[in-house]
Amino acid sequence: MRSLVVERTSWPLRGAFAISRGSRTHANVVTARIRDGDVVGRGECVPYPRYDESVDGVVAVLEELGPAVAAGLDRTTLQQRLPAGAARNALDCALWDLEAKLSGRPVWALAGLPEPEPVVTAFTISLDTPATMATKAAEAHDCPLLKLKLAGAGDVERVRAVRAAVPDTRLIVDANEAWSPEDLVPFLNTMADLGVELVEQPLHAREDAALADVPHPVPVCADESCHTSADVPRLVGRYDVVNVKLDKAGGLTEAMRVVEATRVHGLELMVGTMMGSSLLMAPAMLLAGAARWVDLDGPLWLAQDHPRALRWDGHRLHPAAPALWG
Repeated sequence: MRSLVVERTSWPLRGAFAISRGSRTHANVVTARIRDGDVVGRGECVPYPRYDESVDGVVAVLEELGPAVAAGLDRTTLQQRLPAGAARNALDCALWDLEAKLSGRPVWALAGLPEPEPVVTAFTISLDTPATMATKAAEAHDCPLLKLKLAGAGDVERVRAVRAAVPDTRLIVDANEAWSPEDLVPFLNTMADLGVELVEQPLHAREDAALADVPHPVPVCADESCHTSADVPRLVGRYDVVNVKLDKAGGLTEAMRVVEATRVHGLELMVGTMMGSSLLMAPAMLLAGAARWVDLDGPLWLAQDHPRALRWDGHRLHPAAPALWG
């Protein structure tokens, strides 16, 4: 008989990580472990307050499903039992991992996906003053792609300072809903002038309609505005790119549907995750090959990671070993 154990872990970061909504020094995650005999499947999630999630709430939801897991809950039924979000992600990924270990076949093969290969991931420069962000960018000059966290006021100065510090580095920026509709035209034009190649979630999700009324000299990416495949059709004409995250979609099962929906509707793809360990990133790596932009640098921010962490060679992130996940 199967059994479910739910664990909470707080991973210390190498330093404070700040975005427009605040700063953190730890990545607080929840892990679902499903045991079947001697085999254990694992999945990690990050409860996100922006989506009204908390560690306590996710733990409670998962623990309530213990009897269902023992009775043989499968991924199809899970999609009906839980809404999209962190709790479903942890359990969905644990079920994929368990099936891979029981069958002796990797998850990518079970899911009908291409075998994952190393990918270039963005390395994030945390929100700070222009001078500090420029210094951090210069320290990370070997990274081919940098992602700058922005906050609205002062963003032009931040990006100008970083561009001066790393004139040849690819840059993308993430406003985390901090811009106003009035900011759009001047900020997007300036980002284009500074060689920024992607602007992620400039407006609050409730203000999406404004994006349809202005030119996009830089591709605009939906993050907070897109959770599941059902969200994708309404983004057409407003966004150019979708950032698929397993915590938003509620697991790899639905995230694959988001990827397919972006293809059907002619949108480009970014693959990202919340701030967590290599166990959180490992399933997302299976989708990274389909993306133009990959943002899976969470483990690089941790002071300590799993013993069999994803390997990063300074330029590329490598797929997970089966001992970690999948």
